[in-house]
Amino acid sequence: MTSLLIVDDHPVVRDGLRGMFAGSAEFEVLGEAADGVEAVRLAAELRPDVVLMDLRMPGGDGVTAIRALKASGSTSRVLVLTTFDTDTDVLPAIEAGATGYLLKDTPREELFRAVRSAARGEAALSPAVAGRLMGQLRREPAAEPLSQRELEVLGLVATGHSNREAARVLFISEATVKTHLLHIYAKLGVNDRAAAVGEAFTRGLLKP
Repeated sequence: MTSLLIVDDHPVVRDGLRGMFAGSAEFEVLGEAADGVEAVRLAAELRPDVVLMDLRMPGGDGVTAIRALKASGSTSRVLVLTTFDTDTDVLPAIEAGATGYLLKDTPREELFRAVRSAARGEAALSPAVAGRLMGQLRREPAAEPLSQRELEVLGLVATGHSNREAARVLFISEATVKTHLLHIYAKLGVNDRAAAVGEAFTRGLLKP
């Protein structure tokens, strides 16, 4: 059973989500929070597997709460569930440490799948959000070189490390590894890990 903490400043939304998850034997809702500050407190107390996090909330926004959770060493995965998919919302949430990012019009079964994926530490992005994120990253200058950290991530990927293993070696979060990979794809003009490694060897960024 996957345990949840629901964070949203609208009581109707919290009630709807609680009812949705309560109808499945797979999930247990441990609590609810109306803002980011309360979310951080309850996450420390309840230790849910997944925190369903809204972003724009009075009294404590979601991105600040995500950063606070990561800084505190929380093992709870954060799955953003929001109405907003603008550039100023998506990337800061991912960089702060969110495992996934969904919009509130996501169908019930897709939301359930995303929560399961988040609980396993796997990325869960709605198609619209993934497209916007890639579009934003691709607007970076094509000639921009890879940073030292990006080269380290790419080197580990080239030797067969998973995102989780790379995160452990570099002492960073798995979400940060994913963000570095997205930057790498954009800078190299590729779409996946294998292509990134191949392009890096072609450019001499990695040595056999």
